[in-house]
Amino acid sequence: MSEYVFQAEVSKLLQLVTHHLYSNKEIFLRELISNASDACDKLRHLQLTTPDLTEKNIEYKIILSTDDQNKTLTIEDNGIGMSRQELVDNLGTIAKSGTSQFLKKLTGDAKKDSNLIGQYGIGFYTCFMVASEVEVTSRKAGKKEAHKWTSNGIDSFTVEKAELPLPGTKIVLHLKEEAKDYLVPLRLKTLVEKYSENIDFPIILKKTDTEEVLNEDRALWLKPKNKITPEQYKSFYQHISHAFDDPWCTLHTKAEGIIEYIALLFIPSTRSYDLMSSDRKNRLKLYIKRVFITDDCEHLLPSYLRFVKGIVDTEDLPLNISRETLQFDPRISKIKATLAKKILETLAKKAKDEHEEYLKFWQNFGAIIKEGFYEEPAKQDELLSLIRVKTTLKEKPISLEEYVAHMNEDQKEIYYLVGEDNAKMLKSPQLEGFQNRKLNVLLLTDPIDQLWVSRVRSYKDHPLKSITEADLNFDTEESDDTHLDTLVEFLEKQYQGKVKTVRVSTRLKESPVCFVTSNQDMSPHLSGMFQGHQSPASQIFEINPNHSLIQNLSSLVEQKDKKEILEEMAALLYDQALILEGEPVSDSQLFTHRLTTLMNNQLKVGS
Repeated sequence: MSEYVFQAEVSKLLQLVTHHLYSNKEIFLRELISNASDACDKLRHLQLTTPDLTEKNIEYKIILSTDDQNKTLTIEDNGIGMSRQELVDNLGTIAKSGTSQFLKKLTGDAKKDSNLIGQYGIGFYTCFMVASEVEVTSRKAGKKEAHKWTSNGIDSFTVEKAELPLPGTKIVLHLKEEAKDYLVPLRLKTLVEKYSENIDFPIILKKTDTEEVLNEDRALWLKPKNKITPEQYKSFYQHISHAFDDPWCTLHTKAEGIIEYIALLFIPSTRSYDLMSSDRKNRLKLYIKRVFITDDCEHLLPSYLRFVKGIVDTEDLPLNISRETLQFDPRISKIKATLAKKILETLAKKAKDEHEEYLKFWQNFGAIIKEGFYEEPAKQDELLSLIRVKTTLKEKPISLEEYVAHMNEDQKEIYYLVGEDNAKMLKSPQLEGFQNRKLNVLLLTDPIDQLWVSRVRSYKDHPLKSITEADLNFDTEESDDTHLDTLVEFLEKQYQGKVKTVRVSTRLKESPVCFVTSNQDMSPHLSGMFQGHQSPASQIFEINPNHSLIQNLSSLVEQKDKKEILEEMAALLYDQALILEGEPVSDSQLFTHRLTTLMNNQLKVGS
């Protein structure tokens, strides 16, 4: 027998799961049954490519049994099993980087936090919510020896040799006194019906002299839609996605013709933790003739629809097809195209018929949908109709169609501003001219927004135009700003190398200055995304001719003995423009010194 100490992160996790989520402890059975189902799926698929690995015609099953005298609940499966090293690796350490995120995401709401467990792949540890000791005996398929893992879920575990007649895994839970209700058959039947009814293997409750199958209605997707209740759909969704939320939308479709398949898809009502992970893969489960093949087939859906959960079952692919072959199979491409079309049509109908509900979806997944402008440019029109965005003149997000319908008569362009958050953007000096003229402006806050608007360019013949672009001019008549020429010339010398040029603004109303961008240059926000901060050197510095500060500076610039104070004022003006952009000043100490000097001088004048 060998003794091991839990990885530090596991110890912390065990404490949190055991105590923090205790009010929802019944989820342990769902997690253990799901793990058993996964083990059976893996062996069934492996048997297709390695038929000599184990005996043929295995009847895969999951068995629950209780021992009232010893107060134990046992969960057995005849799936792929684990080797000695896999017991140590899988049950003693957590290699996934997502675990740290899990610990940070805990909210204190047991129901919400329970939803995270399955998503982070740590469901096994929930058994310690009900058990004072857990024994896991497992035999890997293709191996003769078995090993037993034992732990009290506190700080360590042991692994020793054991006996198991067939490959699979047997988990024995020594139940705590307060958890003895899980020895009651009716309680177990209720939990299987609630959480695991649609597991694709028989779940058998074994009694002294009888066996009862608890989930007769398996492979839900094969049943007619009118024979499936909303609760059954919900239960199946929660099983395949390891979630506790209700599906926001269910899509059950059957395709016939060149390629035949059945798809049962769900759009969640909450975001999963890994939605923005770098691999951007969808996790649809692929079945062939009801046999699970893989949940790592990213070619079943475009990545901008990766939030969709569910299964696809087809009769038209060989059971022993490899994951690599799937990538290039034209039948998979056909399924991908038709599924994407169905999902976008469903979303469009929801957006039209259920406005408020659709806004909830958009808040969760809108940023992902926008990736489609790059991934599938041919879908641009469909994607544009789905967009919902906050604006300066509307309280709730609106569609582009709504924006166009309420444009001013002489307005030809759709105006937008890209930034980090709405509150900050609403204070932007670039907005002043638009607000003064009651021109609506789209407020775009997703990181991908600057990229897709630069690609799309227009909507229904209305160009998309950033309000930070330099060629915006609100004046219908030429104005005489020649009295500011000397100030502009002076500021250009002061800001040499810091800005592209200085000019008089037509957009500013309240603020004295702002930065704008020439049409050929990268926008300030995009520059900030790629460089870590915005670079004003390529921007245009605009001054407000009607602002008292600018007018006073213009008067001062004519006085030769005021050069030193003008230079200090110019430096402060530049830093002020940076601050209005939400950017840090280049030298905070120097900025503070100049501001202090200015205040002191003002106080002296006042006294």
